[in-house]
Amino acid sequence: MKKWKLGVVSAAAAIAALGLTGCSNNQGSSNSKNVTMWVHVSNTDLEGKALQKNVNDFNKENKHGYKAKVQFIPRSGSGGGYEDKVNAALNSGSLPDVLTLDGPNTAAYAHSKIIQPIDKYITNKDDILPTIIKQGTYKGKLYAAGYSESSIGFYYNKKMFKEAGIKDSEIATLQHPWTWTQFKDICKRLKNHFHEPAINMNLNDHSEMALYSLAPFVWSAGGSITNPAGTKAVGYFNSKQTTSAFQLIQDMVKDGYTTISPKDKGFETGKYAMFMTGVWEVQTLQNQYKNLQWGVMPYPVSPATHKKVSPTGSWQYAMSSAAKNKKAAGALINYLVSKKALMTNERIMGNTVLPARKSVAKELIPKVGPAMRFFIKQNQTTGHARPVLVNYPQVTRTFADTVQNVTLYKKNPNVQKVMNEQAKVIQKYLKK
Repeated sequence: MKKWKLGVVSAAAAIAALGLTGCSNNQGSSNSKNVTMWVHVSNTDLEGKALQKNVNDFNKENKHGYKAKVQFIPRSGSGGGYEDKVNAALNSGSLPDVLTLDGPNTAAYAHSKIIQPIDKYITNKDDILPTIIKQGTYKGKLYAAGYSESSIGFYYNKKMFKEAGIKDSEIATLQHPWTWTQFKDICKRLKNHFHEPAINMNLNDHSEMALYSLAPFVWSAGGSITNPAGTKAVGYFNSKQTTSAFQLIQDMVKDGYTTISPKDKGFETGKYAMFMTGVWEVQTLQNQYKNLQWGVMPYPVSPATHKKVSPTGSWQYAMSSAAKNKKAAGALINYLVSKKALMTNERIMGNTVLPARKSVAKELIPKVGPAMRFFIKQNQTTGHARPVLVNYPQVTRTFADTVQNVTLYKKNPNVQKVMNEQAKVIQKYLKK
């Protein structure tokens, strides 16, 4: 997995804005046993290689003679390429039978009838993690199935912690995470000792990373982005609880504990003692920074609630509404999210993704290192899916804008005022 595979699909924004509906003149093969599939990765990526291996196995092993053919359409750094192809297909009615989409965009695709429910095709659903089911569900129906999970951790430099006088007994664990107060105290000690920000929190990333990585602070405080129905932001996004999380973010910048312009590879090269980033960093550190002594800690929790929360979600498979043979398309998706296929993913992709099935996690835990064990357990015990909203792309952009606004503390010293304004912006994008 590359550093970020959780970016919001621009096609979803176009769908929501234009109100497009599914097209029925699919241009796939007229052979009902053939299944066409589009994916957002390259066939040279580890993710692409794992997928091709699973598709090959499906073609050999299924008992109905179904033959799946994959078209690899890599996303560019700005999200183009794959999304452009999907947008063009929406207009021309040439969608494939199966396609990949980012988890939070399920609602936009389902609402616009671009994809159709797949509940009846997916077997052993109880084994799939609840967060995966939640991200693929819209109005009580499963529209997409995720083939991996993801998470964020607080990586720390063991040598720098020791130099700053931070004892092993003070290290946060899944069982005993820091409170925000303890987190800031550790940051203060690190900053005073090294005269650098204590942690890179990726606050310069105004993409999907903002909501994905920072919303757990909101949820730990008992706050939310919208009401459960996804119809109201005013009174929720600007609630006292949600505001407290954004106040924490502003305080971290104002007190110099983090920065909005972090140095590249600052953690890896010993500039910062901590780095708040994803599971994909494990492979980077193991392969490229073998002399670095590091560990991973969980999210700090709100001192008001002590609620443990971590982010989840990634890309998933869905059946287009134009699929000519639903049974064939459904069989392919079911195979690609089966235990066997997910084990192939883990074997080929290594320490970059987390398992989407409980049985795969159980089998992997004894075989992986401490960092991956941490992430698997964190994902299973504290994972929280992002909200399922039709206009999610607009909402997540507003969330990122809000983060940027509060970090500019001299311009926007009053966090509650910022939250009141931004709650109204989100409200415009919600269903009435």
